[in-house]
Amino acid sequence: MAHLVWDWNGTLLDDLHLVLDATNAALRSVGGRPVSMEEHRRDFHRPISAYYSQVLGRPIGEDDFATLDQVFHDVYRAGLAQCRLAPDALTALGSWTGSQSLLSMYFHRELVPVVTRHGLDGHLRRVDGLRDRVGGGSKTPHLLAHLAALDLAGPDCVLIGDSVDDADAAAAVGARIVLYAGGITHEARLRQTGLPVATTLVDAVCYASAA
Repeated sequence: MAHLVWDWNGTLLDDLHLVLDATNAALRSVGGRPVSMEEHRRDFHRPISAYYSQVLGRPIGEDDFATLDQVFHDVYRAGLAQCRLAPDALTALGSWTGSQSLLSMYFHRELVPVVTRHGLDGHLRRVDGLRDRVGGGSKTPHLLAHLAALDLAGPDCVLIGDSVDDADAAAAVGARIVLYAGGITHEARLRQTGLPVATTLVDAVCYASAA
């Protein structure tokens, strides 16, 4: 049985509406227009600075991105306590018979208490979040570090995540992936990758078991 690496935001954690609220607050802070849920799920991509640049119609420098990122996370933190797990998250975690871990691009020092509060730590060999002050880039180097800490190779793992960036990171380390359509990326975009796509986390685990 392969090791399963879970994504957090938009996958195990149902935070899509909060992410949209925080994104629109960030855009408004620099004079941008708000985006709809449909637009966000259709267009969002990493690096996040490139997404902001696309929406704003102008280049985004490091200082601009730092400001946008600060506003985003201020709003996100304020609403995080109201976010719940995906409806079948605990069932999905319980249905995997191998080892599991979690890798998120949310700040590590804030991630761990939230994961613990939701009662997931007992399922997971390791929980890793972003240890940099500002993020927004590719997940690949973080996945490499996560697997190294677990003493695992990419081909021994399968990922479940909700973004094309998750798929790119899995491909970069030689891991398999199942994409979850209930998160930040529109299902049609996920299916364009040609990779397995699940509409529930329980189904995602079934696909991962067969991968």
